[in-house]
Amino acid sequence: MSEIIKKISAPKGELFVPGDKSISHRGVILGAVSEGTSEISGFLKGADCLSTIDCFRKMGVECEINGDTVKVCGRGLFGLVPPKQTLYTGNSGTTTRLLAGLLAGQSFSARIDGDSSIRRRPMGRVTRPLSMMGADIRGEHCPLEIFGKKLHGMDYHMEVASAQVKTAIMLAALYADSPTTIHETEKSRNHTELMLEAAGADISVSGLDITVAPARKLTAQSFTVPGDISSAAFFLVLGAIMPNAEITVKNVGLNPTRTGIIDVLSKMGANIKIENRRISSGEESGDITVSSSSLHSCRIGGADIPRLIDELPIIAAAALFADGVTVIEDAEELKVKESDRIRSVCREFSKTGADITETADGMIIRGGRPLHRADFVTEGDHRMAMTAAVLAQAADGVSTIDDPACAGVSYPEFFDQLYSLGK
Repeated sequence: MSEIIKKISAPKGELFVPGDKSISHRGVILGAVSEGTSEISGFLKGADCLSTIDCFRKMGVECEINGDTVKVCGRGLFGLVPPKQTLYTGNSGTTTRLLAGLLAGQSFSARIDGDSSIRRRPMGRVTRPLSMMGADIRGEHCPLEIFGKKLHGMDYHMEVASAQVKTAIMLAALYADSPTTIHETEKSRNHTELMLEAAGADISVSGLDITVAPARKLTAQSFTVPGDISSAAFFLVLGAIMPNAEITVKNVGLNPTRTGIIDVLSKMGANIKIENRRISSGEESGDITVSSSSLHSCRIGGADIPRLIDELPIIAAAALFADGVTVIEDAEELKVKESDRIRSVCREFSKTGADITETADGMIIRGGRPLHRADFVTEGDHRMAMTAAVLAQAADGVSTIDDPACAGVSYPEFFDQLYSLGK
């Protein structure tokens, strides 16, 4: 049953968003195959990251959750035990694809499966390069059957700018018989590179080229996960488009491969500032404040896309309130997310009276039109749910949403925090 999206006005306040989803996933995965105990503070306890923990528990890894801190008792690179059950990844594409890379070089077999959304998402972009390393993975979609075997190093040119594909290859490279070099088309998020280096892996990065040598061991790390900029993005846009608004999001990750949302909002004329910059475990973070802004259109594409791919739905919402025509291009990757986000964004925004046109690789948005209420359909996509909630605040009338709970995949407290900001 659909629920009403409560309206707020003059949103003001400070808040902390949940820990970065990408870093939380990778912390558990690398902690599981390291020697020693990793302590991850600020861990995101969303459904996706809990799926990662569940999968590794099925492979003999002890994970203790205490509040937002997770202790992972590593079993070393070669210490995982064969799972007796299917490794169920729920709605998590990250868990599914990264596990495929890690399991390809093990000495046992495993089966990976997920929910109906995961079963629709393409896995060939991961299984194809892994097969070039000698992996035996059966299936282009979930369920995947993985028969672990000895892998070979390779020289690989990425087909798409995808941190998930890149990370799956890097994890497999740890088990190969010779070094693997990956050539990126555009720079994608580099959390895995930073974490592997900290764990003692033999990894080198030169521009868009990454070389990973076979490893004998990784060393456990303890670190604090910064707030997820992909989650902060909803409040950054809310503050920019709403009247009499001023919102500060504290301790947000500012990794340069992830800050495209800040660059684009700044280019659109948003009143945005960053304070209290700091670095912890190689990851920069800071406090971001945004206030009511007069936005103008811009063109978004090329090298910017990998740095803001998950934020494009909420960026498209910001464009509805910008003067002029905003063009989003080179974003075909949106079609293989939890939903086809190009189609979903255009369909749902059109319900409000927005002037938005779907293109083969993005969308064209003509801003400045009056918007009215809508009955939003999320297709179970967490980012579409949160985007709809923000858009509803600035549209006339009271909107509804069919599945607000799906936001819990990445941001369980989203609606509570949203409503706490307004009058």
